[in-house]
Amino acid sequence: MPNIKQQKKRMRLAVQQRLRNRQVKSSIHTLFRKLETSLADDDQATTTAVAAQLASSIDKAAAKGVIHANNAARKKSRVARMVAGHTA
Repeated sequence: MPNIKQQKKRMRLAVQQRLRNRQVKSSIHTLFRKLETSLADDDQATTTAVAAQLASSIDKAAAKGVIHANNAARKKSRVARMVAGHTA
């Protein structure tokens, strides 16, 4: 446990940031699952809506620094391949 006031504050902030990062990552995982179920159900309207929402969430996570830019690009590419492979 730190004795310095600023380090105590940094520890408190780190807990909040860790929780926020976990929420963002969890929502991305949830959207991936929604996309997979909509692809399995052959629901084209839901698939495109979820894919757009997922791409937006991934971009926001990368902009906030929750995930690395390359990780975001890889996830978005995966989404695009899933949607394109299913429509083809």
